[in-house]
Amino acid sequence: MELEGRVAVITGAASGMGLAMARTFAEAGATLVLGDWNGERLEAALADLRTAGAAAEGLQGDISDRTAAEALVDRAFAAFGRLDVLVNNAGIMDGMAGVAEVTDETWRRVFAVNVEGPLHTMRRAIPRMVEQGGGTIINIASVGGLHGGAAGAAYTASKHGLIGLTKNTAYMYGPKGIRANAIAPGGTKTNIGESMARAGIDPSGMARVQAFTALMPGLLEPEDVAAVARFLASDAARGINGAVITVDLGWTAA
Repeated sequence: MELEGRVAVITGAASGMGLAMARTFAEAGATLVLGDWNGERLEAALADLRTAGAAAEGLQGDISDRTAAEALVDRAFAAFGRLDVLVNNAGIMDGMAGVAEVTDETWRRVFAVNVEGPLHTMRRAIPRMVEQGGGTIINIASVGGLHGGAAGAAYTASKHGLIGLTKNTAYMYGPKGIRANAIAPGGTKTNIGESMARAGIDPSGMARVQAFTALMPGLLEPEDVAAVARFLASDAARGINGAVITVDLGWTAA
C-alpha cells in the first residue's frame, strides 16, 4: 500500500471528491484527518471509513476561518505526530455573475473558502512538514482556474489564484522537501451546486457559461479525481512539483 504509514488531512471530506479521496487514501494505507463544515455528513463519513477499517479523525469547521483551518492541521500532529499529505479540496461555487454583476458578499465568500482556506492550512502545515523532512500538498482547483468561461468572475478568479498559490509554493519550498501540485477537474458529480444556489444564479452569466459547458463531454465521478490525488500523494509522483493536472474527459481539448 503506497501510503502506508502516512497521515493525510483532507478538507471538504464529507462528500463528493473529498470523501472519494478519503476512501482511496485509506485503501492505500493512509491515516486520515478529515474536515468539513457539515457536521452530520462528517460524522457519517467517519463512521463509514472506520467500519471499513480506516484510522480516521475528524473536525467540523469552516475552512475560511483561520482558527478552524489551523486546528485541522494541528489535529494531525496532536493525534498522529506528523502530516505527510495535505489536500485542500473544500471549495464553493459562485452564482455565475460576471464582474459587473458580482456582489461584494459573493466575491469575498468565494475567495475566503477557495483561496484563504488553503492559505491557512498550508501556512500552518509547511513549517512542520519541513521539520519532519518533507510533505505533499494537493490543491483541488478547476478548469475554471485555467479558462474564463466555466463559471462567474469570483469562482474563476479564485481558482486562478489557487493555481498561482500552488505554483509559488512549489517553487519556494521544493528545495525543502515540499511538493505542491494542483488538480483541475472538469464537471464532476458533487454537491457544489448547493453553494451556487446560495449565491443566487445570475441569468445572463449562466447563459454565457452554458456556451462553454455545452462542449463538456460528460461528468466525472468523484473517484476519477481521487485516483489522481492518490497518485500525486505517492512516491510514484516524486518528480512532479508545481504541476496542474487537468482531469476533464477532454473537455478543454476542444
